[in-house]
Amino acid sequence: MKKFIYSIVFILTAIISCNQEKHQFPLDKRYWDVEDYKKVVLELNYGYEVDEQLPSFSNPSTRLIIEKLTDHRNYEIVLYDKELGLKYKNNVAESFFNVWKDMQKIYQGRNVQDKYLYDEELLKVWQFGLGLQLVYFKLGNDEILANSLDPSDRKVQFHLKNNIETLIDNFSLYLNELNNENAYSEEGKRVYSEGISIYFNKLVEMNPEGDYSKTIQKIDLLEKKIESNTIKNSLLTLKDKLVSIENNDQ
Repeated sequence: MKKFIYSIVFILTAIISCNQEKHQFPLDKRYWDVEDYKKVVLELNYGYEVDEQLPSFSNPSTRLIIEKLTDHRNYEIVLYDKELGLKYKNNVAESFFNVWKDMQKIYQGRNVQDKYLYDEELLKVWQFGLGLQLVYFKLGNDEILANSLDPSDRKVQFHLKNNIETLIDNFSLYLNELNNENAYSEEGKRVYSEGISIYFNKLVEMNPEGDYSKTIQKIDLLEKKIESNTIKNSLLTLKDKLVSIENNDQ
C-alpha cells in the first residue's frame, strides 16, 4: 500500500515538474517589461492545450503567474519614473497597451453552462488595462502640451479633449461586460464591482472636465437589467458622482 502511495506521489511530482519545464515564465524578475509580456502572453494564448488549466488565483502552483501578469507595478515603474523622458514613456505605454489587447484573449473561455472558467482572472486583466490607460492617455496629453507653443490654442484643446473622450469611451467598454452578468460567479461579481469603484473613481478624479453624459445614460440602461445588488450599488454610486459633476458644469 505504501509503495502504491509513493508511486502516485512520484507521478504527480513528475507531472508538475514536466509542466513547469513546458511553460517558462520569468518569475525570478521583480518587474516584467514589454518584451517579457509579449513572450508570456504568447505562451498563455497559444502554448496551452485546450483541456489544460491556465494559471489561476485558485491554484497555488500557478497563482504567482497571474499575479505577476496583472501587477500594475510592471508598467508603473517606468511610466511614473520622473527621470525618464516623456516621449520614451509614451512609447513604452503604447507598447504595454498593445500587449494588453492580446492579454484580453487569454481568459475568455466558458464552460457548457456559458460561465466564465476564469472570471476573476479575466476581470483582473481588464482592470490592469484600465489602470494602464489612465497613465497612457495622461502621458499622451502631457506630450501634446509639451510640444505646443500655445497650450490654449483651439486645435491643441481639441486634441486634449478628444483624447479624454476616447479614454472615457474605452472605460465604458468595461461596463459593456455587464451584458454577460450571468457568466460571472458571485466572487466574480464582487471583483467586477470593485473595479468600478476603484478605476472609475480614478478616471473622474483625473479627468473631472470630461463629458460623462453617455456613461450616465449607459448606467441608467444597465440599472434596469442588472440583478447583482453588489454591482448595482457600485453603478449607482458612480452615477451620483457623475451627475454631480455634470450639474456643476452647467
